[in-house]
Amino acid sequence: MLEVEDIHAYYGDSYVLQGIGLTVRAGEVVCLLGRNGAGKTTTALTVMGYLKPRPGRIRYDGRDIGGREPYEIARMGIGFVPQERCIFRSLTVEENLTVAVRKTGQQRWTLDTVYKLFPRLKERAHNLGFQLSGGEQQMLSIARALMLNPKLLLLDEPSEGLAPLIIQEIVAAIRSFKSEGLALLLIEQNLRVALELGDRHHILSKGRIEYTGTSADLAGNEKVLRTWLSM
Repeated sequence: MLEVEDIHAYYGDSYVLQGIGLTVRAGEVVCLLGRNGAGKTTTALTVMGYLKPRPGRIRYDGRDIGGREPYEIARMGIGFVPQERCIFRSLTVEENLTVAVRKTGQQRWTLDTVYKLFPRLKERAHNLGFQLSGGEQQMLSIARALMLNPKLLLLDEPSEGLAPLIIQEIVAAIRSFKSEGLALLLIEQNLRVALELGDRHHILSKGRIEYTGTSADLAGNEKVLRTWLSM
């Protein structure tokens, strides 16, 4: 579903990504782990077109998307849930969702289905974005991305700063995406969540992938955890 080959990315003259490569298959959760500043979010931003790879190649569903604009990439079927959530604070929950609708042949995700996934949002359908709690805003950000009816979803630290009960709801939702065949690239600082959800893990440090392995491999590798994640 997603192929990233040897991408390099810069913020101005600052060399951030130094040859990142990874793949994500349909129905698979691939996690990006690493300390702050390792390049995890920059990888997602480059996939989404906010940064242009120089050089490198990014293919989505068999098509080259490197260098395309973010709105073009979204229209092609990649949903993005940024770390900052970026909901429309002056719009209602329902308006936030309907503004993101992308018409496709199969409308798997509709108001009804996202409300079933996140009942809290249905209860607050007419509340404005700024009236929601942090957990509800995260649910809304995820639900809005689903209204694009994507084949691939990028989530940047969806559990950050949330109460354990809300994290459980988010984890259950992500598990349901996977069962639907949705491909996910998950950036996560919460190792427990990453190990619970991920099929494969890449640990980044200073813009490079330093480790790749399955959840079982990573959970049992204390040296890797200490070296790259300070666990």
